[in-house]
Amino acid sequence: MLSLEAMGWAGFFEEAFETYKQEGYAAGRVLLEHKHMYRVYTEAGDFLAEVSGKLRHRALSRGDYPAVGDWVVVSVRPEEERATIHAVLPRKSKFSRKVAGQVTEEQVVAANVDTVFLLSAMNQDFNLRRIERYLVLAWESGAAPVIVLSKADLCENPESLIVEVESVAIGVPIHVTSSLENQGISELSEYVSHGKTAALLGSSGVGKSTLINRMYGRDIQETGGIREDDDKGKHTTTHRELVALPGGGLLIDTPGMRELQLWEASDGLSSSFQDVEELERNCYFQDCNHQNEPGCAVKLALQEGTLGSDRYASYLKLQKELAYLARKEDKGLQLAEKNKWKKIHQSVKQNAKKQTNRK
Repeated sequence: MLSLEAMGWAGFFEEAFETYKQEGYAAGRVLLEHKHMYRVYTEAGDFLAEVSGKLRHRALSRGDYPAVGDWVVVSVRPEEERATIHAVLPRKSKFSRKVAGQVTEEQVVAANVDTVFLLSAMNQDFNLRRIERYLVLAWESGAAPVIVLSKADLCENPESLIVEVESVAIGVPIHVTSSLENQGISELSEYVSHGKTAALLGSSGVGKSTLINRMYGRDIQETGGIREDDDKGKHTTTHRELVALPGGGLLIDTPGMRELQLWEASDGLSSSFQDVEELERNCYFQDCNHQNEPGCAVKLALQEGTLGSDRYASYLKLQKELAYLARKEDKGLQLAEKNKWKKIHQSVKQNAKKQTNRK
């Protein structure tokens, strides 16, 4: 049985949990989330858990519900091997995206992560713009991003791809791996020491589950091969899950995400595109639109080739996406608040009616 400290428990969570501890609750970490049910690890063991009615009632959005990696407040029923989640402790980091589709809502992919491994396969599915998008959300999460270029055995010229990634991943460690040849695995293990958590993120088939198997020392995750028609991997992981490594440290495996829409990533955008924003600060006019203004550093860099047109177009696209999301989210929050008070008023009316009937 692992201690809470080995599972990532620290003073940050201890302080937030103190009031609940005095009330007799236990602390637990969410290991697995699947169809509104959770597997939670506590000092008494791990239990199947569901959220309390009070927590469900207070949640304004999907982001208020527990996610894999969260530390939660639970009441345990050992005889039933069940638990109830009453609250989610404050997160020290979270990797979020907008849910797929038209709904403007946050989906927390992984919480309380120290390192984010951003995996990209070195085959025909390699996409620099996708790496940029992952980096924006990784910087915003509060965790440290690390780029993992997987399946090096499928690449004839890995050095050229490394140079491409270096041009967009400023200051981010880059590791080249091949699970088939067991290349680069030990270097990644250095990021996942005792009590530290890393999340593996990337598209379907980039090798996340296989990498976890190599780092664990044996096959604990199901893996898939490569589709021959487009060189893309088969989707194998269907849910998020936290795994404790035998040598210490924890890994969170996630399903592949081909649709990665941004969520609250203005700071992450600045961190990921610091080269572009530095150029903007060097423009002669502070309100430069980078069109026809004299002394425009961005336009000059584009002309000289020191700033790639594809990278600048990607920056503008992500910037517009965040602005659009902010407008939609503001309306969504107003609606959520309105629905919250509607529920409260209905509850008050029902209680008043019950008291009247008793009289």
